[in-house]
Formats: sequence, structure tokens, C-alpha cells
Amino acid sequence: METEAKPKEAEALGEDADKGETESKSHTAAEDTTTQDSSISNGDDADDELEKVDLKIIWNKNKYDLKIPVDNTGAQLKERIHSLTGLPPAMQKVMYKGLLPEDKTLREIKITNGAKIMVVGSTMNDVLAVNTPKEVIQQEVKAEEDKKEPLCRQKQHRKVLDKGKPDDIMASIKGTKERLPTVPLSGMFNKSGGKVRLTFKLEQDQLWIGTKERTEKVPMGSIKNVVSETIEGHEDYYMIAFQLGPTEASQYWVYWVPAQFVDAIKDTVLGKWQYF
Repeated sequence: METEAKPKEAEALGEDADKGETESKSHTAAEDTTTQDSSISNGDDADDELEKVDLKIIWNKNKYDLKIPVDNTGAQLKERIHSLTGLPPAMQKVMYKGLLPEDKTLREIKITNGAKIMVVGSTMNDVLAVNTPKEVIQQEVKAEEDKKEPLCRQKQHRKVLDKGKPDDIMASIKGTKERLPTVPLSGMFNKSGGKVRLTFKLEQDQLWIGTKERTEKVPMGSIKNVVSETIEGHEDYYMIAFQLGPTEASQYWVYWVPAQFVDAIKDTVLGKWQYF
């Protein structure tokens, strides 16, 4: 009887050994899974570990705080500015010790903590809000001009034009269109018959109207319209009015403007050069 029991005991011992080995393998596999899981990152940790820089973004008199990785490029900074301000990257001029290059990193540009980043530009809504009234005014002015006699025949202008062409006026070229010269347009008359010069400060978005007495620095964005007409008998010269306010009463007249610069003056003042 004892002899028959021994194989059963041996069989039981074998089953226990197999069971222990299986449990050991399961425990080891669980440990491996735990180890593997602990090494998996959700990706956020990598961003958190990046070296960052704190910036002050200044746009349209508003200030924004921005923390951004120092190895981001100027183009990536523009995208972040877009998310803060709603200003599209294509409409942005980002300034830090000059125009910020898009292809260089903030580290390469040597931007440090607390740096002030100046942003210039207008949203599409702002552009439409500014330009639409100007377009309406131009259409209204053109309609009125069609009904009137030529400006150069009107009494208020004749008293200036009858003085004749100034001796020191700039030479004109009829039938051509040229870009604005790098020097002021000078030698012309204003409505009172005094000498006037026009200086276009594109970097400041200003038109400087200079006389012997003073120089008026006029923001181009405040000029509502530009009216022009050739001078009879001198078709290579124009008379031009800059509308500085909402009505024609605010027009500033300039006489004997060389014909080749008239279109460039209108494009510059009315903002076509500003888009970037």
C-alpha cells in the first residue's frame, strides 16, 4: 500500500512545482510590464524640460506675457503671437533690435528673459475698417468732381496758379510713372501761395508737410483721401489735395506737383505700400 502511494505523492509534488514555476513566470512578466510602462512618456514631460524664456509682447498698446522655448524660431514665435493677438503671421512685423529673422532661433538672436518684443501690424478686420471708409469717400469725391468745373478754373485756385510756375520747381515728365524720390518734393506752392515741400517718412508712416514757418508731421493713416487734377496749359504738373479730416474743408492743397510722382503719392498715402 505504501508503495502505491509514492507515485501519487510524486505526481502531486510535480504539479506543485509546475504551478510554482507558472506563478513565478507570471510574476516576472508583471514586473517587466510595470518596468516598461514606467519608461513610457506622454510627451508633455519633454516640453516641460525645454529651456524657456519669458517675453513681453507689445502690440497695439497692449502687453502680453509669453513663455516660449528658447530654441523656437522667429516663425514659431509669430505663430504664438498669432494665438495671443489674432494677428496673422503674414501681417506681423516683429521687432527686437531690428526686424526679427524668421529662420533663426531665439537663442541665436540672443533673446533673454524679460526681453520686450515689439509687434507692428493690423488684423484683417482692422484693415477693412480703415480702408472701407476711405474707398467710400473717394467714390463720393469723384462723383462730385464730375459735376463741377475743372478745379484749376475755380477762383480759390486761380489766385495761386496765376502766380505762374515756380522757378525752382522739380522737373516733370509727362506720361510716365515713377517711384517717390529719396529726397523731399520741393519748390511747390500751398493754398496761401507759400513754398511747400513734401517728405514721405515711410518708416514712421508719416507725411511731413514743410513750410518756411513749420513742419507738420501727419500720420498717413489719418489722411482720408487724395484728390488730384492736371493744371490746364501745364499738363505735366498737377494740383493735389490731402484730405486731413472728414470733409472737403480739411483739404490741404499743393500746386505744381510733377506728373510722374502723382500715382506714387496716392499709393503711398492711401496705404498700398503698407501690406507685408
